Amino acid sequence: MKFDQKLQSGLLVKRYKRFLADIELVGAEATAEELTIHCPNTGAMTGCNVPGSRVWFSTSDNAKRKYPNTWELLETPEDDWACINTSMANKLVEEAIASEVIDTLKDYGTLAREVRYGEEKSRIDILLSDHPKDSRACYIEVKSVTLLMGNGVGMFPDAVSTRGQKHLRELMSMVEAGHRAMLFFCVNHTGIECVRPADHIDPEYGQLLRQASEKGVEVLAYRADISSSEIVLVRKIPVELGHSG
Repeated sequence: MKFDQKLQSGLLVKRYKRFLADIELVGAEATAEELTIHCPNTGAMTGCNVPGSRVWFSTSDNAKRKYPNTWELLETPEDDWACINTSMANKLVEEAIASEVIDTLKDYGTLAREVRYGEEKSRIDILLSDHPKDSRACYIEVKSVTLLMGNGVGMFPDAVSTRGQKHLRELMSMVEAGHRAMLFFCVNHTGIECVRPADHIDPEYGQLLRQASEKGVEVLAYRADISSSEIVLVRKIPVELGHSG
């Protein structure tokens, strides 16, 4: 997925109020004032909000927006790239399905987005159907992973996620109803080589994830290659469900 426009960059001053970040422009675009941009990520963003890191942002031409600039990418102090905009994850997975990067999701005839389902009134990110050899629908819940804990280990979630817990329960119910169900970790951090549940942050989520896997929910992780011009899911990486302590 290529960005529709050339991204601009600056240095992170601080991220605050969850949805805002102040940056300092550098080079020819530098000014004496800091620029406030929209942060499209409600998570803790641990490791991805270090002051002084290089931020890449897009600009909207919507005159009604109070903050026309959106934080898209980050270059970490360790020279890794991370995608901050969590709304990109679903698009990347959909693109990977269409380009047949994900072997286990090939040959479905129909893809639907944000379909209502489940007893807890959820919306599934991606619903695949009309496979020539499998009559089951495939319910796919996508999660963006950017929390790097060291040694290539990525973890999810980066904050307690009651919403994520609900999604796991819903996926289990789809398996019980005779469908395929999948939790798909879209790994948007180039330093991550495997994914584990963050038991130290949300032990309930870790317990439910293991239970879901045992009940037949498929758990996959694919990592993206990231640059200032393009993001693309390129390869499968391991998901390790042993207790992370």
